[in-house]
Amino acid sequence: MGALRRLSSPAGLRRLWSRAAHLALDVALPTLCVACREPVAGEGLCPQCWSQLSFIAPPYCEKLGIPFVYDPGPGILSMQAIADPPAYARARAAVRYDEVAKTLVHALKFHDGVDLAPTMGRWMAHAGEPLLRDADLLIPVPLHWRRGFSRRYNQSGALARAISKQTQLPVAVEALKRVRPTAHQIGLSRAERAANVQGAFKVPPDRKAEVQGRRIVLVDDVLTSGATVDACARALLRARAQSVDVLVFARVVDTLKSPI
Repeated sequence: MGALRRLSSPAGLRRLWSRAAHLALDVALPTLCVACREPVAGEGLCPQCWSQLSFIAPPYCEKLGIPFVYDPGPGILSMQAIADPPAYARARAAVRYDEVAKTLVHALKFHDGVDLAPTMGRWMAHAGEPLLRDADLLIPVPLHWRRGFSRRYNQSGALARAISKQTQLPVAVEALKRVRPTAHQIGLSRAERAANVQGAFKVPPDRKAEVQGRRIVLVDDVLTSGATVDACARALLRARAQSVDVLVFARVVDTLKSPI
């Protein structure tokens, strides 16, 4: 009788109605694969897309996070890291930038796919755990205000907020600004990419105290040549950040080049 009275109370009826509404929504809108958008049991990827996604795991270059084809031993750097060391200390990526990863990134960036950010952010938090363990602050790679206005949100900011929920690290969205518009990096050579973003980022004077002495993890969606995150890292280090690491969802891996 007591249980029946609780169910028939206003609060009990509201709970029953809420459960019924959620059940109806689950039936009407089944969970979709975050890549191909086909119905899938649970959350995440369908088995076919999951099998095609290439997660990055050790062994990899300690500085750039480029995966090695075999384990050369602890602390080994790639030829790229030795020949052209970046301003940031370490970079890590959750996955290789293959077709499935490209689908996810493009959906997040160009097709209002902000619902993908929590899943992608969880994978990034796992891949970047050593970086995040040492960090004080997350900073997303900023968009210029004109591009942000047309796109309506910053995909790097959405990923940073998802990682923040996993780690409880604060996100400083305004600590780094893109002070001039830049052309899209797609199709540019490595040298052209570096020139395109040179001087494009700055820590505003009223935000320098937020950066100074902090161990920062810079968050972005894709790492290709590294020119953008390198320019961001230089701006943060000029503002006296203690260190800058980089965490991205996907990175381009040139399998034709020998890593060491």
